[in-house]
Amino acid sequence: MTETFTLAHFSDVHMSPIIGFGWRYWNAKRALGYLNWQRKRRRVHVTAVADRLIADAHALRPDHIAITGDLINLGLPAEHEAALAWLRSVGSPASVTVVPGNHDIYSSMRGDRGVARWAAYMGGEEETLAFPFVRRTGPLALVGLNSAVETPPFFASGLLGSHQLEIAREQLLRLDGEGAIRVVLIHHPPLADMTSPRRRLNDAAHFAHLLERTGAELVLYGHNHTPALDWLPSRKKPIPLIGAASASAGAIHGDEPLARYNLFTFFKCSSGLRIRHVVRGLETPDGPVTKLSENFLDAER
Repeated sequence: MTETFTLAHFSDVHMSPIIGFGWRYWNAKRALGYLNWQRKRRRVHVTAVADRLIADAHALRPDHIAITGDLINLGLPAEHEAALAWLRSVGSPASVTVVPGNHDIYSSMRGDRGVARWAAYMGGEEETLAFPFVRRTGPLALVGLNSAVETPPFFASGLLGSHQLEIAREQLLRLDGEGAIRVVLIHHPPLADMTSPRRRLNDAAHFAHLLERTGAELVLYGHNHTPALDWLPSRKKPIPLIGAASASAGAIHGDEPLARYNLFTFFKCSSGLRIRHVVRGLETPDGPVTKLSENFLDAER
C-alpha cells in the first residue's frame, strides 16, 4: 500500500415515503411498523437529508462507499425498487457496497426477490447472490455479512447462522494471509451487549469468538442509529468496532443524533497501518454538513 485510501460509511437511510403497501403484503408486523413510522419515524428520516450527506461525501472524493443496511422500512417490493434507483444515484456497483438490514428483509415477501435487486452492489448477480461475500477495492477487502432475517412483531433481532460464520472464518484467514486490509460490514451490532435482547444479533457470541480468532482491521455496523467506537481483542491486535448513526435523521429522536456518516482514511506509516476516522454530519437540522470529530484508530493500543 503506497497511497492513502478513503472509505465512506453510511447506514440506516430508511428511505421515505413508504410506498407499495397493498393488501398482498399486509400482516401484523408490517401494520405495526407502518403505525410506528407514521407516529414517529416519518418526522425523523428524510431521504433529502441522506442525499445532502452523500453529496458532502462525493465532494471529498472517497475511493469507495459502504452502506450497512436499512435502506428501506417495511421490506416492500416498491421500496426495494426505489432503493435501487437511489443506489444508482449514489454511485456505480464498482464504487458502492451494500449489506442488508432487518428493515430490508422485514417480513414475508411472498416470492418477491427482495434485496436480490441490489445484488450488483453486493458483489454478485441475482441468481448467485450469497453471503458472506468479498469485494476487493484498492488495498481493502470488504467482507459483507447478512445478519437480517424475518422476525415476528416487536423483534428486530438478527442471525448469521453457522454456514455464514464458517465461510467468513475461512475468508478472513485467507485475506489475512494475502495481506489485505479486512473491513467487515454487518448491519447488527457485533457484540450482544450493544443493544437490547429483542434487537441483538442472536449469535453475537459466536461472531465475536470468530473475530477474536481471525482478526480484522475494522468492523462497521449500524442498527442502533447512534455513533459508537468499541474495541474487541483478537489474536493479533484489538479490532475497532464502529457504529454509525442514521444517515437520514433530520430531527433528534431520543438518544439518536442528527444525521452523520463515517469517513475512514487508511495509510501506512513506519509503525504499520493507521486509520484516520472522521465523523461528518449535521449540528443543526438546517445547518451545513460539517466535521464533528476526528481521531486515529491506532493498530497498536
